[in-house]
Amino acid sequence: MDYPKSVPSVGLVDGRFVDENPVAGTPGSLIPAVWGNGVTEELLTVIKAAGIAPAEGVNDQLLTAVKKLLSLASPMSSKVVEVSGSRVLGADELGLVLISAGTADTTVTLPAVNALSGVRDVIVRRTDNSANRLVVQAGGNDRIRFHTHLSAGGYPFFVLMGAGDWWHLRSDGSGNWWPVGRFDGTALGRIVYESSTALSPGGYGALNGREFQRAEWPWLWDHAVQSGMLRAEVDRAGGWSSGDGVKTFRGPEVRGEFIRTLDEQRNIDASRVAGSWQTGTNIAGDNGAAPAVHGIGNLATIGADPTPYTGLTYYVTATSAENFGSPYWGMARPRNIAYPGRLKLI
Repeated sequence: MDYPKSVPSVGLVDGRFVDENPVAGTPGSLIPAVWGNGVTEELLTVIKAAGIAPAEGVNDQLLTAVKKLLSLASPMSSKVVEVSGSRVLGADELGLVLISAGTADTTVTLPAVNALSGVRDVIVRRTDNSANRLVVQAGGNDRIRFHTHLSAGGYPFFVLMGAGDWWHLRSDGSGNWWPVGRFDGTALGRIVYESSTALSPGGYGALNGREFQRAEWPWLWDHAVQSGMLRAEVDRAGGWSSGDGVKTFRGPEVRGEFIRTLDEQRNIDASRVAGSWQTGTNIAGDNGAAPAVHGIGNLATIGADPTPYTGLTYYVTATSAENFGSPYWGMARPRNIAYPGRLKLI
């Protein structure tokens, strides 16, 4: 827009407004109708773009509209919203959303993603450390595009696990929320060991062969199906199982077990199936000659408990013939430390 330079009117000088000059006998400016209407339409366009219905008697609508549109200029609002209990977030509540599920299972639904909402950011962060399930879900048919290596369309919801767990999401205006950051991006299904018996935040569960509902953990079920380690429930060992075959599945059971790297065609531990159990092996020696034999007094030095062997006779040296007729021992379990095993669930 500009001054009405091209619009003939009384009192305009080079298209600019002037005051009346009684001494000189020149009139003041009269605003041309076409220009006045144009200015009004310019202002109403801003107000309407902010989703505000124009009202003649309200004089701060332009300011309100400018503030709202400025907030949309950056995908991330500076607003902080606290949520306790299940509900749908409003479009004006996006920013940092602090959610507590301390009293009950909680579901928080994100606003619809469409061309009108545009590109928006939200950070959802869990504040409580209870065992209650906290679900963040997309509205309607929208999707959250995480773990797209398993499902190209992503999933309709995810879970926040543990106090401090957070996800940063960005909408694309076309029905999708895209993760751009999260508290713990460790790969789904990875096994880790902790120096704490508590579960760390970020999406971890105990490595205990627990049963899962497929509807509640669809990405984990997809991972199990595509892992190459999905087995029948009766033969699940350390792999995934198909559970009841309809609604459930199980994670690997690894408690109390030693982990061995899968052979994968090296032919040292051939014919092994991923996740399968293997019984212990009695080892007389590992040098291809005489067995590694120790006296009772040497057991403690190599980390073995001598108590079970009290009263038995063990020889420090032996001939090959004696190897078959004497009670020599071979160690199958070295000294070790037990750490809690954890499984990345999301």
